[in-house]
Amino acid sequence: MSGTTPAPALSVEHMAKGFGAVTALRDVNLRLDKGEVLALVGDNGAGKSTLLKILCGFHRPDAGRILLNGEEVTLKSVDHARSLGIDAVYQDLALVNELTVYHNMFLNREKVGLTRLLNNRAMRRIAQEHLDEMGVNIPSVDVEVAKLSGGQRQAIAVARSVYSEARILLLDEPLAAMGAKEGALILDLVNDLKARGEVSVIIIVHNYAQVFEVCDRINLLQHGEITFDKRTSETSVAELTDIVVEEYRKSRTK
Repeated sequence: MSGTTPAPALSVEHMAKGFGAVTALRDVNLRLDKGEVLALVGDNGAGKSTLLKILCGFHRPDAGRILLNGEEVTLKSVDHARSLGIDAVYQDLALVNELTVYHNMFLNREKVGLTRLLNNRAMRRIAQEHLDEMGVNIPSVDVEVAKLSGGQRQAIAVARSVYSEARILLLDEPLAAMGAKEGALILDLVNDLKARGEVSVIIIVHNYAQVFEVCDRINLLQHGEITFDKRTSETSVAELTDIVVEEYRKSRTK
């Protein structure tokens, strides 16, 4: 029907998750629109990483449901989530430092020739083409990942997920412990993904200023719930800071 609002790329309804006596998520409701970059912010221990691990199939929720393009799904594993186009990039990146860039790009998806040997030539060529297309600049796809900067390694991990046809990308603190130059590399990469409109992104960040450089909307996770949901154009670093400071003051008076 014309004029119908398209279903979100991903939505979460009344999500809850506990670990023994600890409640990580209480009642999370979240949506991610197609081609959108959503910032997920909150204090340490707020449940951000737990939510991402549920969305990538690593944890199973205790309650609630997940919908992809309006259809409910039950994520059975990380591989199952990837088969549906959901992939996560964590701070440890899951790269093998001793392998080359192109071998890491094809990790667990290696191409083999007719003799069943690795087709290194094809993997090298495709990796270079894909990185060039995404604007990821590195010395060579033949270099070992260990010799790259933190920003370059993060970019390789993101590029690998996009190459594997991820349509929903979950980035857990991709800018942690990075200098301004390396952080700018990742922010530029996320902006490029947004411009292409093919990938929807949830990004966990601590630096609110960085949120406003790349994100369309901001969700604040507190006490296991999303307590704040605004477009970046409708809020500010000052408003976010005031909310967090007020929460800290309340916790100090309890």
